[in-house]
Order: sequence, then structure tokens, then C-alpha cells
Amino acid sequence: MQVNRKRVYEQPENEDGVRVLVDRVWPRGLSKQKAAVDHWLKELAPSAELRKWFQHDPEKFPDFKQKYIQEIESDQTKREHIGKLKEIIEESESVTLVYGAKDTEHNQAVVLQEWLAGQD
Repeated sequence: MQVNRKRVYEQPENEDGVRVLVDRVWPRGLSKQKAAVDHWLKELAPSAELRKWFQHDPEKFPDFKQKYIQEIESDQTKREHIGKLKEIIEESESVTLVYGAKDTEHNQAVVLQEWLAGQD
């Protein structure tokens, strides 16, 4: 299973494979054509409360990661969307989790990628 991550604002490439947007809100100023998103799993994104608390503050990232994983593992809707994401991954050679955050190391796609790797 190859799961990559990339900012949705970066140029789509063939190597991206299936592009899955994991943000709750559509990326500002980006058309659907330019985003080249195959699936939008907005329900898999962190809750609005968690997102507002985190505010992409790198110092809060360890706590954000823990809280987001708790959401993934306890929220029924998120579990259903994890199931859909796993189906996409199983059916594809390559999957890229795309996100809008400017910080490439402290965002939900990083947490999802690591969490999925630990599910093997």
C-alpha cells in the first residue's frame, strides 16, 4: 500500500494516483478541475472544534495528533469513511492524501498517513 500526501495547491502528477481530499472545507480559490480530486472525504477531517483549537500551531501538534486519532477510532462516521479510504487504497496502486494547509508537517494528512501505516 502506497499512501502519499501533498498540498492540493501543488501541481497534480500521474504519480499521485488517486487523489483524496481530507479537508472539511474546499480549498479556497481552487477550482475542482485544478484540484484534480478523485474523492472528497470531508467527514474524515478533524471535527470543527478540534480544527479551531489546533489552528495549525506546531506546538499543539502532539496533542492534536492524539485527539484526532481518538476521533478517528471512536466516531462512527469517521470509521465509515476510514473504511471507504481503505477500499480506495486496496483498489489503487497509489493514493495521495491532499490537504490545503500551508504547514506540510503539522496537519491531518500527516496523522492519517501515519495512522494508516500502523494499521498494516
